[in-house]
Amino acid sequence: MTGDGAPILRMVLAGEHDVFVLRQRGREVAAALGLEHQDQVRVATAMSEIGREALGAEVTFAAASEPRPHLVIVVSSAAVGNQALEGVRAAGRLMDEVRVEDERIVLTRRLPAQVDPERIEQARNDLARSTPTTALDELSVQNRQLVTALEEVQAHRDELLHLNAELEETNRGVMALYTQLSEELEQTNQGVVALYAELDERSAQLREANEAKSRFLANVSHELRAPVTAIIGLTRLLLDPRSEPLTSEQTHQLGLVQGSAADLLARVNDLLDLAKAESGRIEPNWGPIDLVAVFGQLRGTLRPLARPEVQLDVDEPPAAGLICDELLLTQILRNLLTNALKFTDRGTVGMGAWVDADRLLIAVTDTGIGIPFAEQARVFEEFHQVRGARQAGGTGLGLPYARRLAALLGGALTMVSEPGEGSTFTLSLPLRPALPEDAQDEGPLPQVERALVVDDDPAARHLLRQLLAGIADEVYEAADVRSGLAIAVRERPSVIFLDLRMPGGDGTVLLADLAALPDVAGIPVFVVTAADVSDFAPQELAHARSVLAKEQLTRRAVVDLVAGLRP
Repeated sequence: MTGDGAPILRMVLAGEHDVFVLRQRGREVAAALGLEHQDQVRVATAMSEIGREALGAEVTFAAASEPRPHLVIVVSSAAVGNQALEGVRAAGRLMDEVRVEDERIVLTRRLPAQVDPERIEQARNDLARSTPTTALDELSVQNRQLVTALEEVQAHRDELLHLNAELEETNRGVMALYTQLSEELEQTNQGVVALYAELDERSAQLREANEAKSRFLANVSHELRAPVTAIIGLTRLLLDPRSEPLTSEQTHQLGLVQGSAADLLARVNDLLDLAKAESGRIEPNWGPIDLVAVFGQLRGTLRPLARPEVQLDVDEPPAAGLICDELLLTQILRNLLTNALKFTDRGTVGMGAWVDADRLLIAVTDTGIGIPFAEQARVFEEFHQVRGARQAGGTGLGLPYARRLAALLGGALTMVSEPGEGSTFTLSLPLRPALPEDAQDEGPLPQVERALVVDDDPAARHLLRQLLAGIADEVYEAADVRSGLAIAVRERPSVIFLDLRMPGGDGTVLLADLAALPDVAGIPVFVVTAADVSDFAPQELAHARSVLAKEQLTRRAVVDLVAGLRP
């Protein structure tokens, strides 16, 4: 019996009277080992169920410590293993474990605490001195236990009825609150619908105003170029040595007129270029680029603009095999170098290039005045001039135009600046952009009915519209978060391409609004941005299907993204 623990009591079921004794002994052993009253009744009842079908068996009560303290009851009989005892199944519902082995039944019940040898010895002595009661006494005990159990059941029933009444009252309150909230929500929804309609109308007005502004800039620029060009031509004639001689004062004044007219013409050209870029009328002329020739031309034409205290260093570029538009690329680099020379009083202005994977990076650095941290987020806004720029001249259109051209070429323009230390502008371009003729090798294109592009940059929207050609039946455009949400609710697009950094709210606001509206929550959203996504918390971008950097935006990338939407 060592494996079954330390024995406390043994008895033999000689007759039916011993079944009552077994029940009594089971209760007494359980009480001696510290089991609660209900557990004592369970052990006693289990013994009664087993004993009725195991007459002639020897029953041993023991206490074991491994693997945890528990009561062990072993019923040994040669007849046990030869029949299926009904009492075993009943006892199994009362004890922790009941198992039938060869010629014995083993029942266990977990004890509440460790049982030391002294307590086991005390229980053994107490049981040896006690005398079993009669069957009538045991029956009386059972009746008292039954009455107690019935009283507990009645108490539980009364408590349950009370809880049900409280729950019913709570449900009535919840239903009233739900009704009230439903009415308030319906009123709110009506207000939201009206707000969306107003936002849609305002968005249409803003689009019309933006288109009118672009037309105005283009028309005014064209109208101004003619008289300004005439002024320059006439002053050139007057200053020609073959014309009538002029006094030194007249020559000086005409020189001022000519310089002012040339300055005005440069500003008019900036306006015209910006209007063209905003209206999407600039189409790149793709072809192989000789970077050595481009860098050499810029070095030669811009070196005279450098102050005596400023050194212009243009490094030799790598043999990159770049496919690009030479004119647009030259405009971007000339703009960056001119700005750097304009705002650098001493030190160096440099330009260098290197290849990173499948992209060409060109950096223009200077040791100039730098850009204050508070204004760095606005340097690419139209007409915005940082502190010190007005004294140096300019319209505030050069950098916005350069960034639009970079996006049109499938690239991106970024900036890092330290006030008083200088700035670095980096142009990133794909070595081989997704050209229209590449579509012949694309194979079958994925198809969607409607696509929505939300980006404040018209050039970026134009580029995406071109990349979605042949893929989306309709392409809607929005320049801000509010317009994008209104169009999404009204048109239910099949896919949304979303920028992150926009005036009036980041794209993360639109992601959250879409996720909160059941009708549009399932629309897949691809984030296409030039912003550093590490600036955003992961939960802010949780509802985006994927995030793509703008410099990685190609025809193939769009095809792969849309193809991934197929079920």
